[in-house]
Amino acid sequence: MNGFSYAPRFAAGLLRKALAVSPVVVLMGARQTGKSTLVQHEPSLSDHLYLTLDDPDVRERTRLAPDDLVRSAPRLALDEVQREPDLLLAVKRAVDSDRPRRNGRFVLTGSANLLLMQRVSESLAGRAIYVNLWPLTRQERLGRGVPGIWSDLLSTPADEWGAFIEQRQGTPVDWRTAARESGYPTPALELPDQEARALWFDGYIRTYLERDLQALSAVSDLVDFRRLMRAASHRLGGLVNQAEVARDTGIPRATVQRYLGLLETSFQAFRLPAYSVNRTKRLIKGPKLYWSDPALALWLSGSTELTGAHLENLVLVDLLVWREGQIPKPEVLYWRTTTDREVDFVIESGDRLLAIEVKAGVPRYAHTTGLRLFREEYADRFAGGLLLHGGSEIVQMSDGILAAPWWRIL
Repeated sequence: MNGFSYAPRFAAGLLRKALAVSPVVVLMGARQTGKSTLVQHEPSLSDHLYLTLDDPDVRERTRLAPDDLVRSAPRLALDEVQREPDLLLAVKRAVDSDRPRRNGRFVLTGSANLLLMQRVSESLAGRAIYVNLWPLTRQERLGRGVPGIWSDLLSTPADEWGAFIEQRQGTPVDWRTAARESGYPTPALELPDQEARALWFDGYIRTYLERDLQALSAVSDLVDFRRLMRAASHRLGGLVNQAEVARDTGIPRATVQRYLGLLETSFQAFRLPAYSVNRTKRLIKGPKLYWSDPALALWLSGSTELTGAHLENLVLVDLLVWREGQIPKPEVLYWRTTTDREVDFVIESGDRLLAIEVKAGVPRYAHTTGLRLFREEYADRFAGGLLLHGGSEIVQMSDGILAAPWWRIL
């Protein structure tokens, strides 16, 4: 697809709700996920003056007279605020001086998690609602502005899933194609082929290393950081073992820990926590590592071969987008015993647990081992088990456990 194409975003709905109840809304996500585009195309923000701190003149005004800047219009959208963290203090003063409070007065965007940045001393607690913008879901790439049908699955009895999923319209899609397309809007919607996407990823990482990363924290050895990124891309979906990464890369363990934290702060990587309620089995409690975009992870690895972990990553991003729009937010976790029995993802919503296993090939009964153990362990909370696969059939595998093609859910 050539030329600009605006893809409606699921996060826009939460953004509108937040504007109605909070004076400040902070939209965070990796660079190039579409934050600026969303802010400039969202109708509810048409009365906000848009200013970006990527503009040198705006940054200079921010440094010299931040209070004047935040009062330059009744409503403001301030882009890339992580570049001048002290601006948040001026926003706080402006909000606190309002009587009565004006909801929706400020929309701030940042390409880093302001809550994790050491340089940011002001969290705007009690004054701001934080919204994360993840890369595009498959349905967002198709222009539908939604994630997968996770809410429908939670609200539908597991024994009715098969009929419900069967009646949904959908076209079979090879998961490898979807994973290679990327969730970043530019390579996903505007670039024609893999060669063009590879060039875009190269420029993206260069910009990230040479500018965005330095705005977060001083990194003296970009070669080491790039080596860490590559090592992390090879561990997609694996447990985070910092000692192992340090040994394989030759980077000190303390530095590995810091670099992984920077990847997470800048929304490049995501550490998936474990579901650790222990009933009768000993559980692994360390996090698993994923990237915000499986296509970027593949490019960083230097490989051309996709693995099942890339399909897992594709599913996880969809889950994270869905989670953002839920009130209250459910937990997205994984489950693994010390004997290596595992469920790739667990949605904990209230007192219900939806277990998800992901397999790139056609489904087999052996693939449900982890789901069946999880069902037995948490029978009183088990909402159902879903085996997402790369085949085409919907198959009832066991009581409360259904196998379905991944594209019928996402």
